[in-house]
Amino acid sequence: MTTSPGILAVLDDRSLDADIDRIVAAAGLRVVRTEDPSSLRVWTSAAAIVLDIGAARRCVQRGLPRRARILLVSRAEPCPAEWEAAVAVGAQQVVMLPTQERELMASLSDAAEAAGQSGTRGPVVAVLAGRGGAGASVFAAALAQAAAESLLVDGDPWGGGLDLVLGSEAEPGLRWPDLSLAGGRLSYSALRDALPRRHGVSVLSGSRVLSEDPASNHIGALPLAAVIDAGSRAGVPVVCDVARQPTAAAETALAAADLVVLVTTADVRSCAAAAATGRWASAGNPNTGVVVRGPSPGGLRPVDVARIVGFPVLASMRPEPGIAPRLERGGLTLRRRSPLTAAVRKVLGILSQNPHLGQLTESAA
Repeated sequence: MTTSPGILAVLDDRSLDADIDRIVAAAGLRVVRTEDPSSLRVWTSAAAIVLDIGAARRCVQRGLPRRARILLVSRAEPCPAEWEAAVAVGAQQVVMLPTQERELMASLSDAAEAAGQSGTRGPVVAVLAGRGGAGASVFAAALAQAAAESLLVDGDPWGGGLDLVLGSEAEPGLRWPDLSLAGGRLSYSALRDALPRRHGVSVLSGSRVLSEDPASNHIGALPLAAVIDAGSRAGVPVVCDVARQPTAAAETALAAADLVVLVTTADVRSCAAAAATGRWASAGNPNTGVVVRGPSPGGLRPVDVARIVGFPVLASMRPEPGIAPRLERGGLTLRRRSPLTAAVRKVLGILSQNPHLGQLTESAA
C-alpha cells in the first residue's frame, strides 16, 4: 500500500499551526512541517504547499520553481507587498483564516485527490564520478539505454557532451545552448520532440567548446530543475550526468534525485577521492550508493571499497570488453550479456523497489 503525498506546511507565523493542523486533519490528510524545504524533491512531490507571507518570500529567494497547488494563508487581507510575494511564488489561492477554513479544506482535498490520480512519477537518477575518468558518463548513458523511453540530461558542462557517448552528435535537435528557460514548468512532450534520440533515449546534451570557440556551455540550476521535473512528471526515467563540482546546477540535480550513483574504479586513490566526493553528494541527498568498476590492481573487493568510501555498493562490474573502440566508433550500445549491462540492471532493480516510482521497463537492448 502506498502513502499518498502529504501537505507541506512552511509557516513563519506559528499562530497558524493549530488552524492548519485542524483543517488538514478534518480533510483526512497528513501534514509535513518544515521551516525550509530540505530539497527540490520535497518541494515538488508534496500534494499541496501551504505558505504564509514570510515563508513565501524565503521560497522566492531560494529560487524554488513555480508549481501547481501552492496556497498562501493569512490572518488578514494581504497588502500590496504581500500580494507581490504571493504572485512571485506562484500561489494559486490566497486564503484568510479562520473565515475561509472551508475553502482551504476543499482546496487541500482536491489537491490530494489530484495527486493520487496523477499516477506514479518517473525515477530520477544522478550519476557522478568519484574522480575524473571513473566512467560516470558511460554509466549514465547505459542506465538511460537500459530503461526504455528515458531522458538523459547532461549536467556536466566540462564533460565534452553526452551526445558523443551515445554517438548522436550528428543528430539534429536541441542542445543546452539552444534552450532558453528561466525555470517554471516545461512540457515534456514538446521537449522530447525537440531533442535528438538514439537507442530509445532522448538526450539533452551540452555542445562542445573547441579551441578558440567563444560559445558558452553554461547549465543553469533553474532550467535543469525544469527539465528534470518535466521528465519525472511525465513518468519517464530521468538520468542526469552530474559534474564533480559544487555548482548550483550540480546541487539541483543531486537534490532532485531518487538515487545518487557514485562511480569509482577499484584502486585506493580513486576510492579516497570518491569518499570526498561522496561526502559532498550525500549532504545534498543521503540516498547515495557506489558502483565499483574493475579491474582492481591491488585486489580491492567491493566490501573494501564500501569501507573506504563510506557508502553501500549498489553494483560492481568487471571491465567491459571493447568499450573504448565502441565509444569511438558510433557510440555506446549495450550488449545483452556484459558486465555493464548487469550493473545497470542491478541499479534499476534497486530503483524499482520504490513504490512511488513508475514501472521501469527495460529496453530490448
